Amino acid sequence: MSEQSFMEMLDETIKTIHTGEVIEGTVIDVKEDMIVLNLGYKADGIITRNEYSSTPGIDLREVVKVGDIMSAKVLKINDGDGQVALSYRKVVADNGSKMLEEAFENQTPLTAKVNQVMNGGLSVVVDEARIFIPASLASDTYVKDLTVFKDKEVTFVISEYNPKKRRVIGDCKSLIVAAKEAAQKELLAKISEGDTIEGTVKNVTDFGAFIDLGGVDGLLHISEMSWGRTENPKKVYKVGDSVKCFIKEINGDKIALSVKYPDLNPWNGAAEKYAVGNVVTGKVARMTDFGAFVQLADGVDALLHVSQIAKEHVNKPSDVLSIGQEIEAVVVDFNDADKKISLSVKALLVEEELAEEVAEAAMEEEVVEETAEATEE
Repeated sequence: MSEQSFMEMLDETIKTIHTGEVIEGTVIDVKEDMIVLNLGYKADGIITRNEYSSTPGIDLREVVKVGDIMSAKVLKINDGDGQVALSYRKVVADNGSKMLEEAFENQTPLTAKVNQVMNGGLSVVVDEARIFIPASLASDTYVKDLTVFKDKEVTFVISEYNPKKRRVIGDCKSLIVAAKEAAQKELLAKISEGDTIEGTVKNVTDFGAFIDLGGVDGLLHISEMSWGRTENPKKVYKVGDSVKCFIKEINGDKIALSVKYPDLNPWNGAAEKYAVGNVVTGKVARMTDFGAFVQLADGVDALLHVSQIAKEHVNKPSDVLSIGQEIEAVVVDFNDADKKISLSVKALLVEEELAEEVAEAAMEEEVVEETAEATEE
């Protein structure tokens, strides 16, 4: 057998490869920036760092090991050094394109980490394919600062897929809305008015606080935050607070909450406690030109009319009273139906003066009697 015919036979045992072909090989060496594959060909295959991944500075020794079997696309039969130039990225991208197309057609949810926050949206990469998520589709609510998503995983569906224009659009909003609707439906099916429920403060406004009840929001209105007067909800609750409340009303998908439990109503037993003639103590809560409102208990205010503040004439309450001042007065009127109580310091002073006069008169009479007895003796 001639030497030429032997070489021809040897060549026949070695497979042939073509540019653009996807071939399989076994890793025989891994360096920080390069992978060497045995292709069963007369030359080894080389995958550089850039042709393995788009991740900057990746150490290939941490992701690939000797003995691994890999698929790669042939870029060049001879890279100039007698070796085959290969690309792993292109295989991943091709497979990713097929996967994205199927995900788009089936509306399959995908999850990926946000690798870039840009003007007007977020960028994620799935199998080397870049997907853009517009700011309007990043959440079901307006997000002013999109950097909150940086390096966080987001779940989305593909709402637009156009590989020719390299345009792939992701949508997180529709999944969030659907999840909330499902959670709302489930919650509404198992709760009733009067039920006690626990939630977390999600947002606080001037008129109340929105409580997350587990995917569904309920409103704790300012008027339901206390039996007393609530001036500013933001001074009572902050985002993240845990709140135990009860369901006051369910109207469709709207849930009204309250912490004003009926058994803790300060007006329970008020008719006896604040009966006409009873002397009570309270603090001046607020003042108007016609009088001062005195807080007798949390949720129970009484009116001290300007004409009842003192025996002398008073032009306006602030002339003699101050906010937070503790006063003692007598109840002169109680209206349980309208939840109104009227007080009088003037009447109390008059009563005290009469009592003093009576006491003084009694003492004088006693002195007279003692003097008369002494004279008789």
